[in-house]
Amino acid sequence: MIIHTLRFAFRDGTTEERKEEVLAAMRRTASVDSVSFATVGQHLGDPSEGFTHAYCVGIEDLAALERYMHDPTHVAGDDEILPHLARIAVGPDLSDDMDPELGLKIMALNDRKLAMYPEWAAQLAPIMEVRIA
Repeated sequence: MIIHTLRFAFRDGTTEERKEEVLAAMRRTASVDSVSFATVGQHLGDPSEGFTHAYCVGIEDLAALERYMHDPTHVAGDDEILPHLARIAVGPDLSDDMDPELGLKIMALNDRKLAMYPEWAAQLAPIMEVRIA
């Protein structure tokens, strides 16, 4: 199982209605067939880090992760979500798969997606940080 986590904050001025629409889009993404379980809601960590919300999905394996990353619901959802985020932290992710190369394999899948969708990559670049540990 691969556990993928995101922490994020909305842009200043985002209305509560828009926040609910964004969270609904995230929940749609989290409900695609390749996701085993998910939660979308408030971030319970240190408020001084500036994150207000979190997203977590459990994905069975690398094949399911690749399906998840390219699922049309996921790809379309990001267009609804990303314009409203001030920042997003990816990870650290975790897994019960003890393959020492798993992190590199996941990053390779992500790098391929970034190359396939340059407009998506451009939307993410100014707001994303990746936490390996």
